Amino acid sequence: MAEAIEVLEVDFAERLDAIRSVRFAVFVEEQGVPAEIEMDEWDACSRHVLASKAGTALGTGRLLPDGHIGRLAVLPSYRGQGVGIRIMEELMRLGREAGLRSFVLSAQVHAAPFYEGLGFVRRGPVFEEAGIPHVEMTLEA
Repeated sequence: MAEAIEVLEVDFAERLDAIRSVRFAVFVEEQGVPAEIEMDEWDACSRHVLASKAGTALGTGRLLPDGHIGRLAVLPSYRGQGVGIRIMEELMRLGREAGLRSFVLSAQVHAAPFYEGLGFVRRGPVFEEAGIPHVEMTLEA
């Protein structure tokens, strides 16, 4: 029987290596984001979700206390299988549970349709972040 994919909230300090491995594979190695800006001061105060299969990390995302969702990353071989949707659903569930009424994220422009499929709406002009075009998107919880 195939091992199921789990999507769970994790302790950042305890799962730092797994979170970092996914984020560096996607953002630094694949997309060319400078390694020195990938991990930041917001990680320690954020809630983190990790998708894994048979103990191997394959996706992650974080929720800041103010409702910003970020650092959504899924390893290439697991894209298109609903992993990103499950991570987003768990982050939004955690936020709603904590009383948040809205969510905001900076989407890479090519990924905006993914977030629109979850109900997010584009807000404002395209801007550059880490050399990649982004657009702000919001969702009322």
